Amino acid sequence: MKILLVDDHVLVRQGVRRLLSAIPSADIYEAATSYESLTVFRQQSPDVVVLDISLAGSSGLELLKRFLIENPNAKVLMLSMHAEAIYAARAVQAGARGYISKGASAEELVTAVLRVAEGKRYVEREIATDLAMKQFSGDGDLLERLTMREIEILRLLGEGKSLSAIASTLGVAYKTVANACSLMKSKLAVERTADLIRMALEMRKN
Repeated sequence: MKILLVDDHVLVRQGVRRLLSAIPSADIYEAATSYESLTVFRQQSPDVVVLDISLAGSSGLELLKRFLIENPNAKVLMLSMHAEAIYAARAVQAGARGYISKGASAEELVTAVLRVAEGKRYVEREIATDLAMKQFSGDGDLLERLTMREIEILRLLGEGKSLSAIASTLGVAYKTVANACSLMKSKLAVERTADLIRMALEMRKN
């Protein structure tokens, strides 16, 4: 089985590679950037792509779309530091076959890769439960209005970061973050940044 592992952190790639080596006959390729990953994808035609949702300088979801343009049947498992259901929902909507957080167990990661390789869908158990509950209760409808970048900014607000710190973390201009906050206030029908922070804290609790 050919597996392409895409993550911009060397230590993460090494750790995940070690875990996936438990899969019999796994042939694992690595890439750190969008360019590298597309090159390997075209050359090796992997059975599964394990893709970090937050690559430096680019979006994992945008790269997911590129993979699907190259091969509409590409089997991509999103790997993320985010365990919130909204991230999983966006990834699946964008065409990912599965979603798992970096906090999942080694056993579940291997299970996810094998399921996706078989053409099935797999979402980490705890996230899947949360996702089902939100769909059942109707929670999260407001967040559906936001882009992935806006959700990321909202999450960082909830961690107590200032707009300047968020801009530095994301590698974008301060004005970009400020404009995104203004758009979020409009979309979520709130007036103050404090209201956004409150919503971010609620998102973290849920």
